[in-house]
Amino acid sequence: MNTNSQHTSSFFTTVFRLVKKWFHWGVFAVSVLVFLTILSNRTVIDSSEDYLFSDSAEIPQNNLGLVLGTSKYARKGGINPYFKYRMEAAAKLYHAGKLKHLILSGDNHKHGYNEPQQMKDYLIDLGVDSMDITLDYAGFRTFDSVIRVKEIFGQNKVTIISQKFHNQRAVFLARKNEIEAIAYNAKTPWYSPRMKLREYLAKCKAMLDIYVLKTTPKFLGEKIEIKL
Repeated sequence: MNTNSQHTSSFFTTVFRLVKKWFHWGVFAVSVLVFLTILSNRTVIDSSEDYLFSDSAEIPQNNLGLVLGTSKYARKGGINPYFKYRMEAAAKLYHAGKLKHLILSGDNHKHGYNEPQQMKDYLIDLGVDSMDITLDYAGFRTFDSVIRVKEIFGQNKVTIISQKFHNQRAVFLARKNEIEAIAYNAKTPWYSPRMKLREYLAKCKAMLDIYVLKTTPKFLGEKIEIKL
């Protein structure tokens, strides 16, 4: 074998070894990420399990409810069933005497899009007194909605209202921030693979927010008194 052939063979051998090494490290890194993702989700779900209720007769009475926002309308038109079932669940607890006052927390970041006002209008149609409703326009994400209950509205005890998979994360965030939270599970109309993946990642982000990033709400502002 001539010198050039030896150099070529040596080069490809080195490249092969590096690729093999990188591949092994890549597999290891992916394995660690998958493990941490599964662990994060299991931790969030297990830590919130005892505080979630699906039966309005069994859930303890609380003065304050927090309704987590979502769009009133579905992408393909018509009422978003996630929105509808959350509002119906909130009204049910209110009329059953399980809640005295509701904070409606949602997104209002652009003109013409106002989740809290949409929720209020719908709940009034369901018989909730407007005097028993407070709007939170800075609920840009679940973390913000939950923390603002304590930091802005001065409340340390709350019943959160959303779908079960969402409540798991919300209760976890609340209790890790010393808010005595329970939750009522509104009906879940469907739970697509895309939504499952999104929520899976959101639960991982919740763990990061609490233990690593020490996240704070995007916006706080002046305190708002709620008389209960």
